[in-house]
Amino acid sequence: MKHLEIGSTLMFGGLEWNVLDIKNDSALIITKHIIEQHAYHDAYVDVTWENCALRQYLNRDFYNRFSDIEKQKIIPTQIENLDNQWYGTKGGLDTVDYVFLLSIEEVACRYFGDSSGNLYHPRKNKRYWFERKDANNPKRSAGFEGEDGYVWWWWLRSPGRNNIKAVYIHGDGNIGIQGNNIFKGNVGGPFRNGDGQGGVRPALWIKLNNEISNK
Repeated sequence: MKHLEIGSTLMFGGLEWNVLDIKNDSALIITKHIIEQHAYHDAYVDVTWENCALRQYLNRDFYNRFSDIEKQKIIPTQIENLDNQWYGTKGGLDTVDYVFLLSIEEVACRYFGDSSGNLYHPRKNKRYWFERKDANNPKRSAGFEGEDGYVWWWWLRSPGRNNIKAVYIHGDGNIGIQGNNIFKGNVGGPFRNGDGQGGVRPALWIKLNNEISNK
């Protein structure tokens, strides 16, 4: 695929995606917009990414939206699930996924600018948030396509301050490392589905070839 680079936008499976990384003949992509709202899990119980309902949904129902040809392009990926750096909450076992959510490390250090200082060297008064003045916050902010710029919060796969919470990106792009409640959430008011469930921005690795159109 000519001219495809990190930061490019492409169409795949009827959705618009941003390219986060390119390695050899494959690319890591994430949906440009929040595509829907979904609970991280279906009950208030201790859970990690390995066993949460959102992982099952993404790798079954969501994955099955793709055509057989598109599925052949999606690469099963080894997913590292680290503990929460501020609270020590267990991230659980590593997984192999077709579709996944990004982690704290990926949004703070790799794909949306380098905010690693806020992650690994938090100030003493930091308990719940990274930094509202972080220059990289706008890169992480996202909303629903066609909602006239209305932004919403979206899930990461990392655990929050305990295992009934998962880390999220606030509407302003700040990282809520303390986490949001895994079932219905408690940040922001009701939106599309009538409650506070978090937004979903799936990520996946795909094989690159000329059959995928870039914009």
